[in-house]
Amino acid sequence: MSSTITRTTKAPGRAARHREAIAGLLFVLPTIVIFVVFKFIPIGGAGAMSLTRYRLNGDVEFIGGDNYTRLFGDPHFWQSLGVTLMYVVLFVPLIIVVALVGALLLSRIVRGSALFRALLFVPYLSSFVLAGIIWKWIFAIDGPLNAALAGAGLGPVPFLTGDQWLVLASLAAVAAWKGFGYSMLIFLAGLKAQPAEVHEAARIDGAGGWKSFWHITLPLLKPVLFFVLVIETIVGFQVFDTIYVMTGGGPSRASYSLIYFLFDQGFRFFDFGYAAAIGLVLFAIVLILSLVQRYFFEGKEEK
Repeated sequence: MSSTITRTTKAPGRAARHREAIAGLLFVLPTIVIFVVFKFIPIGGAGAMSLTRYRLNGDVEFIGGDNYTRLFGDPHFWQSLGVTLMYVVLFVPLIIVVALVGALLLSRIVRGSALFRALLFVPYLSSFVLAGIIWKWIFAIDGPLNAALAGAGLGPVPFLTGDQWLVLASLAAVAAWKGFGYSMLIFLAGLKAQPAEVHEAARIDGAGGWKSFWHITLPLLKPVLFFVLVIETIVGFQVFDTIYVMTGGGPSRASYSLIYFLFDQGFRFFDFGYAAAIGLVLFAIVLILSLVQRYFFEGKEEK
């Protein structure tokens, strides 16, 4: 009798969990469909296209791995990869520092924090093309920045036409100014989620501002920092708009990034199979870097 009662009481529980699982799946199904249609299918299509000689007139010829053999023997690929790595080395630390400092300042503001948050987020909402046009004028030899430097006796600086590191640093500064608002809000959310008791205990123990930040705030921000690092690394490898507007890949290919190389092959020379191979290699590079970053930020901590 008791076993019968137990079976009858357990059955509705299993049925309810089954219904909840189906309901949850139905809720996330549109997102899964969108993700598959706009992510997995294009990646698969690019992988298939990279194995062909695909021309604008629709001619398709299967050539296997010839595009990859050609790519790894192409000096322009290695040059553009080097430019992209140099840009990422400049851009990622800069935008993380700017975003983190902005979040720390906003976390200390009591009155008008929403206004300051909105003002700092405005550049992120602007167009990369518009930002590039404005900053190209600011960085010009006869632009306002060089006029101010000349007034201080420093002379004109060729921000966009000089040394490669200077050109890439100028582009990275523009991209950091344009995009730091998004990461700043993520850092701010991470700071707000930290328990106040821990910081209060540190103040009672006599920890100063720097010690409290280095030993408490920053370690608690590690998951957020990892997320921002991965996101901004991907953004750095995908740089195109700013370069296209401000330098056109110059001077002398000093800012000729990997995406710019892909753009030229696909939409200037209409070699879509080769361009797809470049995109797949870029995807693999970003994936490997993300896994390496995860190892250093999470793997060692788990050990």
